[in-house]
Amino acid sequence: MGRKKAKPNYRRLVLRLPDLDHCKLAVLNSLGSSGSRRVYEYAIDQFIAWYCSEPRLAFNRIIVVRYRMYLESWGLAANTINQQLAAVRRLAHEAADSGLLSPELAAGISRVKGVKQLGFRAGNWLSADESSEVLRRSLGESMRARRDYAMLAMLFGCGFRRSELVGLEMSELQVRQGHWAVVDLIGKRGTFEPYPFRDGLKPRSISGREQPRSQRAGCFEPWGR
Repeated sequence: MGRKKAKPNYRRLVLRLPDLDHCKLAVLNSLGSSGSRRVYEYAIDQFIAWYCSEPRLAFNRIIVVRYRMYLESWGLAANTINQQLAAVRRLAHEAADSGLLSPELAAGISRVKGVKQLGFRAGNWLSADESSEVLRRSLGESMRARRDYAMLAMLFGCGFRRSELVGLEMSELQVRQGHWAVVDLIGKRGTFEPYPFRDGLKPRSISGREQPRSQRAGCFEPWGR
């Protein structure tokens, strides 16, 4: 008779710091966006610091629920807590794929519910009239004022992220179907996202220069340095 196939041994319930660092690196390598990697790295570091602060803690659903209660005790916003929990769930999945955690424990961690959002926006959100007032007050004759006005207009009119705005190049401004748009812009997870221009935005207001520029040049450059 042939030998029976041995089942994988999932005896490790308590993950040590090297195991957590290995899973953290696997999570970060699976993310395509630099912004997502930065947010997940911070969230995982916060969880590891809390997890290693008490000895002999098993990595399971109950521990993640305790961590959620710990985050709630700090008075953090619901979006912040849910973002932290999403990173912990991703960490558990990578631990299970690496053979450091049983699939049952990883599935239990994935079932930990986040904090219910009450449906209101946190922070200061500008209305259309307030955005127009900000643009009106940013008008000026200097080159720096023109650059700042163009950047604010792009943020309000196209909904750019800050990293996307500062990395914008002239070659990405093109006419598609009779309308100006930013094409082939790499967004989250490496996807290409087009950003159409709204009425009132013209590419000539972006460069702030009269002479022709290279197509590889950035649209916005520092002034007065």
